[in-house]
Amino acid sequence: MIRPVNAFTVDVEDYFHVALFENHLPRRQWCTMECRVERNTERVLDLMRHADVRGTFFILGWVAERYPDLVRRIAAAGHEIASHGMTHVRANRQSPEQFHQDVQRSRLLLQDLSGQPVWGYRASTYSIGRDNLWALDVLQQAGYRYSSSIYPIRHDLYGWPEASRFPFYPRQKNATDLGLLEIPVSTLEWMGRRIPCGGGGYFRLYPLFFSLWALRHLNERERRSGVFFFHPWELDPGQPRIEGLPGKVRWRHYLNLGKMELRLQRLLVALPWDRMDQVFMGGMNHASAAEGGGGSVME
Repeated sequence: MIRPVNAFTVDVEDYFHVALFENHLPRRQWCTMECRVERNTERVLDLMRHADVRGTFFILGWVAERYPDLVRRIAAAGHEIASHGMTHVRANRQSPEQFHQDVQRSRLLLQDLSGQPVWGYRASTYSIGRDNLWALDVLQQAGYRYSSSIYPIRHDLYGWPEASRFPFYPRQKNATDLGLLEIPVSTLEWMGRRIPCGGGGYFRLYPLFFSLWALRHLNERERRSGVFFFHPWELDPGQPRIEGLPGKVRWRHYLNLGKMELRLQRLLVALPWDRMDQVFMGGMNHASAAEGGGGSVME
């Protein structure tokens, strides 16, 4: 039996863009901060090249406008270019009109820079959930074909814990009108609890062996493809420290940054990886989506 392939994804933003800093670092100060996203993303590209892995880069428009050649280099390396919006404003803090302008602008910008169609979108801070599913309709109207913006866990910043753990159509109207495909970040059901195992801060918190075990469990026991994500700033223990952060915020952001590169190296060679569109959309052949790239997209 063929083992499912997992989706390796990167949210391309800088250290000062993160939601944890929203109340401590005003947006007007972004232009005064030392930018490190280009060099850190180059490190990511090097790691992936050495492991011969292709993935999906959800690129923030703010970054793309300032580093257009970085977008071109990512695309030239064979990776999928996808959108992370323009300015890291959460989807649930925008009106439908504002959200449409944001996602349309970022898609057109990334398509122009990369020379390839942009089909995927990931909301800032996984900010699509049960209360703003209209955002998926807006994405579809703007030309996107899939989203990875719903995290099916309970979290203080985001989450829809009752949502499907696997790709599904939250806005399906009937058998022919499916709406936009949503591809959640991976979680594991264990002893009655839903455990996040798809990367980010959890990958830095957990021992590496647990993350590998959880993703292998998805592949081998549940016969499902996993979705993993992280940020380039997580490879940068030397990033400038933001002053005056509460202890909890400081701990969550800076935890184990120095261990991240080695962990990623081991992760990349331990499991099979590919781009989101290849894993779940059959290279964007929409008929393949109904088969789910390793498991049915519907539960």
